[in-house]
Amino acid sequence: MQAFTLPDFYLPYPARINPYLERSREHTMAWAERMGMLDAAAHQGGVVWTEDELAAMDYALMCAYTHPDCGGVELDLITDWYVWVFFFDDHFLDQFKYSRDTAGARHYLDRLELFMTEDGETPPEPENPAEAGLKDLWERTIPSMSAGWRRRFITSTHNLMVESMWELENIERGRIANPIEYIQMRRRVGGAPWSANLVEYAVGAEIPDNLAATRPMRVLTDTFADAVHLRNDLFSYQREVREEGENSNAVLVFESFLDCPTQDAAELVNDLLTSRLHQFEHTALTEVPALFAEYAVPPDGQAGVTAYVKGMQDWQAGGHEWHARSSRYMNEGAEKPGVGGLSGLGTSAGRLSLLPGSRQRVRRHSHIPFQPVGHLELPEIRMPYPARVNPHLDQSRADMITWAREMGFYDSLPGVEAGGVWDEDRCAGIDLPHCASGLHPGADLDALNLASHWLAWGTYGDDYYPVVFGAGRHLPEAKAQTERLKMFMPLDLESPAEPVNGLERGLADLWLRTAGPMPDPARARFRDTVDDMLDAWLWELINQAQNRIPDPIDYVEMRRKTFGSDMTKALSRLTESAIVPEELFHNRVLHELDTAAQDFAMFVNDLFSYQKEIQFEGELHNMVLVVENFLDVERARARDIVVRLVDARLEQFEHIADVDLPAMCAELDLAQPVREALEGHVEHFKNWMSGILEWHRKCVRYQEQELRRVAGGISRRDRSFLPSGPGTELARLGTLLGAG
Repeated sequence: MQAFTLPDFYLPYPARINPYLERSREHTMAWAERMGMLDAAAHQGGVVWTEDELAAMDYALMCAYTHPDCGGVELDLITDWYVWVFFFDDHFLDQFKYSRDTAGARHYLDRLELFMTEDGETPPEPENPAEAGLKDLWERTIPSMSAGWRRRFITSTHNLMVESMWELENIERGRIANPIEYIQMRRRVGGAPWSANLVEYAVGAEIPDNLAATRPMRVLTDTFADAVHLRNDLFSYQREVREEGENSNAVLVFESFLDCPTQDAAELVNDLLTSRLHQFEHTALTEVPALFAEYAVPPDGQAGVTAYVKGMQDWQAGGHEWHARSSRYMNEGAEKPGVGGLSGLGTSAGRLSLLPGSRQRVRRHSHIPFQPVGHLELPEIRMPYPARVNPHLDQSRADMITWAREMGFYDSLPGVEAGGVWDEDRCAGIDLPHCASGLHPGADLDALNLASHWLAWGTYGDDYYPVVFGAGRHLPEAKAQTERLKMFMPLDLESPAEPVNGLERGLADLWLRTAGPMPDPARARFRDTVDDMLDAWLWELINQAQNRIPDPIDYVEMRRKTFGSDMTKALSRLTESAIVPEELFHNRVLHELDTAAQDFAMFVNDLFSYQKEIQFEGELHNMVLVVENFLDVERARARDIVVRLVDARLEQFEHIADVDLPAMCAELDLAQPVREALEGHVEHFKNWMSGILEWHRKCVRYQEQELRRVAGGISRRDRSFLPSGPGTELARLGTLLGAG
């Protein structure tokens, strides 16, 4: 009996079948036998796969559906890759899930890495079918691909192999991940980014290296991956959770986190799957064309990206069709009759279904801004780390008022009445030195002032963009201002321009004070984080112009940038970068530690700022609103879920700091100075979380009396004196950028 009834899926694309299906079925069966996959002994007797079991799972059918247009040789190779990855998954879990042999599992994975060779390297002799398969596939694939593709493919293959340890560790501890952790880790261990790399091979078009790391391309890959994984979790729940006792499944994660019935959890996972498909479509149709223009991508590059997008659409459609047929999955009722009651091969176009996505799409664009919502009552938020105070706080407060005046933060601006974006009372009330004091309780006065001024500049900019650009939907002006701001962070410290407003003046001052003492690599990394924050402010304005509440996952990932978390993290790492190797910060343990702390802080901010943003600013970027809209629940329920997320991310931070980080240090045999630097990194985030929470509790910025004072003194919508109408955009741009 199925654990739940499969939900109605959003199916916008028809599945098509590759004509070389039968050829690949024969080829891959012979290949799997030759690699030894049909003779591999299972831990509890028998073999991992029999020939009948492999035939029933029918990975050739999956690849024929997901890659309908590639040639026969290419389909054979792709099918072999998928047979290998599914065999690896089943073999690894069979060997180590029951035995809990962590050391043996790590040795197994370390040896597999040796078969992804660089030029001139020779792999060892294979000792098991997974190694034999990887060696063969690597030698057949790599010669036809570029160095850039190889780097990306090595990373995604490494992740899906190595992060299998995360699944084993959670099984051993009986631990179910929180939703954010699960989505992040599922991308690494689930293999869909690896599948996206193979899409490039299948369509014969690689993503240009200069575009691969841009937001639109990352979002396309991430949304593709999330949709593939969420769909797989729905179909595989019965086998993984009910039969095999695994706990890495989105349905189980929602079931546990929201304490809801399995059927309700499955419906929510399907809603999130639909949301990710919508985000994929939105990015492909709006952000990718803008990317082509910004990077002046030539026609052949545009054609390659377009083929890649089409290839991922084919994968989504074909992947669903295969899940509905494969014996590997719970799929009763999934293959619903199409037009005229037809079912079976070739009839998937009749089963296209847009209705499950239409309701969600309408709801996302139907928010009415500036609704009176009142003060959001909050429960006590747990914080195990004491808030500390820097002894230089009072002096730093006085210095802040002077510095903000010198930079021009109190100046009048076109379109903003009565003192501009900030006035002196507002600057004093926001009290960002108090926040910096909690973040850096041991800093000297100069360091505390630098941290305070960065917080002030970021907060002023976060207020400036919606006030000056957002209300009138003036995106070209915002884009021009963003490009100008980036000019004031020259890597050679020689600025090519003179600042013309407070935002530019503040950044120019901070850049010289901060970047000057940095070594070149740290300076470049730090500039990237500020660039990301500026681009994220534009992302918010674009959503505002479209009246579009963001997809929940996209919101979380972009909120880390709009909140300045990555920038703050980069600053905190300056003292550690000389001791801790940079690559260590890409380790799963440190990445999850950092994002858990960041999410705690930004969700706290969203809870305290709900009335300010929703009622007084007409904002869409608030986690409470995102949850309210996505789950279609009342704000009190949405608030409770966000509070639960706050505590879940704090719990995860504690677990990593107390358990995972010491285990990582021992596993990697890190030197004592490196361990001490990492302990300092953890202490910084403890101060960061407790300091931000304490600042929100004390700060007037989110109190209703202050909100009404600001709303009464500063008009966010009176822009009547600015030029308007056709042909006046350049005049408006000059007026705003020339404002002192």
